[in-house]
Amino acid sequence: VEDQRARWERKRSRAAKELLETEHKYLEQLDLVLTYFVTILKAKGTLKPAVLETIFGPLESLYSASHVLSFHLEKGNLGPGLENFCQSLDLYGHYAENLEQANKTLKEQLRKNKSFRRFKKLQEARPQFQGRELEDLLPLPLQRLHQYKHFFRDLLQNTSPDTAEYQKLAKAVKSVSEVSQWVQDIFDKRENSLQLLRVQKLLKGQKTQVLTPGRWYIREGWLLVVPSKGEELKRRMFFLFSDILIAAKPCHPRRTCNKLPCQAVYPLHQCSVDKVFGHTQSQGGLLSLSFPQKTLLLMSSNQQEIHDWYQSLTAAVR
Repeated sequence: VEDQRARWERKRSRAAKELLETEHKYLEQLDLVLTYFVTILKAKGTLKPAVLETIFGPLESLYSASHVLSFHLEKGNLGPGLENFCQSLDLYGHYAENLEQANKTLKEQLRKNKSFRRFKKLQEARPQFQGRELEDLLPLPLQRLHQYKHFFRDLLQNTSPDTAEYQKLAKAVKSVSEVSQWVQDIFDKRENSLQLLRVQKLLKGQKTQVLTPGRWYIREGWLLVVPSKGEELKRRMFFLFSDILIAAKPCHPRRTCNKLPCQAVYPLHQCSVDKVFGHTQSQGGLLSLSFPQKTLLLMSSNQQEIHDWYQSLTAAVR
């Protein structure tokens, strides 16, 4: 037991030391942005207060929270330090929510505001920035949040469960995991919106409203449609979403086009999916999709592809 405790203590000390060292580095980087951008821009009035607020979000509050955490860590007050810090963790979620708009506003100002463009270039040329641009520094808080998750877990795993500090660490791990999930959800939704928008722009013909609240993009790819009356196989591009399957025709071989003609939209709420073949180690496979008015037979010579489509379709239908 004594050996175990000594091992825990060594690992814990190492994790606490690394947390403090990286916290100092993180504070230095935030300080660069606050000193050379936020403070001077406020004094000069180069950007309107609302624009400044949009680009930098709650960066000053994040800096203050980290400063207090760093102070506690230096004193060796790990438990109280983390407990206090966790009350500021929501700031990271709000920072993530604002980041897309921050980047958009920054680009807009660089395009329209000549004096800001010149000011930014001048500040980034300072030796302290080591060739980094403002765009490289703005995502730092979210990278740091990811690091906190791992540091806090390391500390928890190497703390004896019968100490008062263990409870505080367990709480900190739970809090940082919840905020990390919140941030991940923000990025997933943003990525999904971009995918929906891309598919919307790619399709022409039937007025398909791809951009619908609550709809999630799953996958896309070329598959062969087996016709009911012995005609030849038809190659179609399929887009699978959480509630619909869209089939699109390829462009005419002799024409170059950047849009695919939308052929059909199949709602998934009344669909059943079966593997006709592709269970064995044969080449390729065949899927049967049954809708109230129609049955679709989809084929591929790649067995793994058919298996992946089968998994995605059954999950979406379910």
